[in-house]
Amino acid sequence: MSGVLLWVVGPKGNGASLFNLEPRTSKKQRRPRLCSGVRVVSVVSAISTSVASPSRSSVERVYEVVLKQAALVREQRTEKALDVKKPEEAEGLTGGDLLNEAYERCGEVCAEYAKTFYLGTLLMTPERRRAVWAIYVWCRRTDELVDGPNAAHITPKALDRWEKRLNDLFEGRPYDMYDAALADTVSKYPVDIQPFKDMIEGMRLDLRKSRYMNFDELYLYCYYVAGTVGLMSVPVMGIAPESKASTESVYNAALALGIANQLTNILRDVGEDARRGRVYLPQDELARAGLSDEDIFRGKVTDKWRGFMKEQIKRARKSFDEAEKGVMELNTASRWPVMASLLLYKQILDSIEANDYNNFTKRAYVGKAKKLISLPVAYGKALVGPSTDA
Repeated sequence: MSGVLLWVVGPKGNGASLFNLEPRTSKKQRRPRLCSGVRVVSVVSAISTSVASPSRSSVERVYEVVLKQAALVREQRTEKALDVKKPEEAEGLTGGDLLNEAYERCGEVCAEYAKTFYLGTLLMTPERRRAVWAIYVWCRRTDELVDGPNAAHITPKALDRWEKRLNDLFEGRPYDMYDAALADTVSKYPVDIQPFKDMIEGMRLDLRKSRYMNFDELYLYCYYVAGTVGLMSVPVMGIAPESKASTESVYNAALALGIANQLTNILRDVGEDARRGRVYLPQDELARAGLSDEDIFRGKVTDKWRGFMKEQIKRARKSFDEAEKGVMELNTASRWPVMASLLLYKQILDSIEANDYNNFTKRAYVGKAKKLISLPVAYGKALVGPSTDA
């Protein structure tokens, strides 16, 4: 149940599988090296020791990944301040129509499946816009492995092959046009491979796990399937040059937004997930509220359920509030679309409350009128700009 988003927008949706849109190639045909100038980004193990260590809390383990990603961006900002010139990449096949078409295909997918966010990306610079599209498409395709039309046929080995393909992509060996766009993106921005690997690990969890004993377990899952996207996209969104906030704090905010959105997805989709035999709610907290899986499968709103949901919504809102502070530190061109998406997603929680916490048979959503109202509100907030206090 991945609710992945580029800081806020999830790729989950209906429609034909993106894997059906790939150009057909024979088995003997060599994969084109579309990005011959791609540099190899700093790579850590498939499941970093910081995330895999069982002796520490999920928050502590994820924070080490955050520190690594923040260090990459901090290094890039220092180079820009010193005007360090990087060697130009070999042109290869990355220049010209082929790569442009790859990015355009990514933009078409974004426009089809994430209309509101796509409009927001049009406010970004062309280079950032294209990079965001490329990341979005990879996340959506990864999500479709376990949530798409062919999900019933996906095995752990299929995810292993997808991870190998990711490694090849980061080394400049894309398999298709969508991969080529992302390979080009990671050659231009300090994007590390670990969040991408961690997202695949989240898909593995969906294959073998349908219950989470406590919030620590659920937090790690939320990081894998949604918080990772915040870490992927911060280097592309960019931190405002005038911002005095630490790079780590901006990354923490991006992580918080991913967590908030995934928690919101979980609360919105309780009934839908229950019909698939899944319960993405902390089992210990359900028990303390006098509830069990059977109550969820029964789908009846009771006072116990309302009390439980109030606490879950409170937690999600707290993460949204933490994330909002970080949005203010982003580059001007990125601030408004991200803020708009944050406010829109946060309103799903209001809709759950308006439905009297009936997320068993009623799907919470934000209507068009509220969406339109949110845009100028988000614009006003985005005008405030980053902090200038060290």
